[in-house]
Amino acid sequence: MNRKYFKKINRRHVGFALVFVIIIGLYFNRSYAHIYNYMDNLALKGTNNNETYLISNRETASSSLVYVALGDSLTAGVGTDKYSESYPYLLAQYLAGDNYQINLKSRALPGAKTADLVNSLLPEAIKDEPNIVTLLIGVNDIHGQISPKDFKTNYENILRRLTEETKAKIYVINMPILGSGDLLLPPYNWFFNVKTRQYNKIIQELTVKYSVRYINLYTPTEDLFKRSGSHYASDFFHPSAEGYKIWADLIYASISN
Repeated sequence: MNRKYFKKINRRHVGFALVFVIIIGLYFNRSYAHIYNYMDNLALKGTNNNETYLISNRETASSSLVYVALGDSLTAGVGTDKYSESYPYLLAQYLAGDNYQINLKSRALPGAKTADLVNSLLPEAIKDEPNIVTLLIGVNDIHGQISPKDFKTNYENILRRLTEETKAKIYVINMPILGSGDLLLPPYNWFFNVKTRQYNKIIQELTVKYSVRYINLYTPTEDLFKRSGSHYASDFFHPSAEGYKIWADLIYASISN
């Protein structure tokens, strides 16, 4: 009697456990799909199409500089209505000051991973003979499940070529937190945060190896960009004009110090 009773209880426990596993599995699947379905439905576009911009705050500038902005959708200004609201354009205005004309060349491709940058964007950036380069890349590597080993190999290739084949001042921008709580549901908010930290550590180590400037965008924006607000575009992932302005101010402050 007791043995039959316990067998019945055990079967019931196993049944409850299976139901629980199925529910958790469904939640993980749907919360993951929610991220990309929501973003794909909005399909925000960049605004620059790898164009060149001449930026000067005065009619007569005493000198000119070539600034190449390398990256993905974040550098292409996805989330804004005008490229003049993107962080590279705002940064170029700051860099121009009263004395310079900035020749801004946007070498950015929405969706680009480090391998794409190496193969399609980097050769053109080197041909631009830049005086200044900013590099912000890696978010798509994380979401595309590129291994840390391959990410490091590609990123090192980028820095090696930039340092060997240009005379530019190179500013490497680490990856900020992206995706508000309305988009990244648990546990993916935690997962992508951990991965961002991991890949940023790789980036920082490489900047030391190649003696280029490391700009920490992650730490000062972490708390803000975990939350929804006017700093985000409608997809809750790409910054709005307000968000890019925050980035540009932080990047310029780091460059100026």
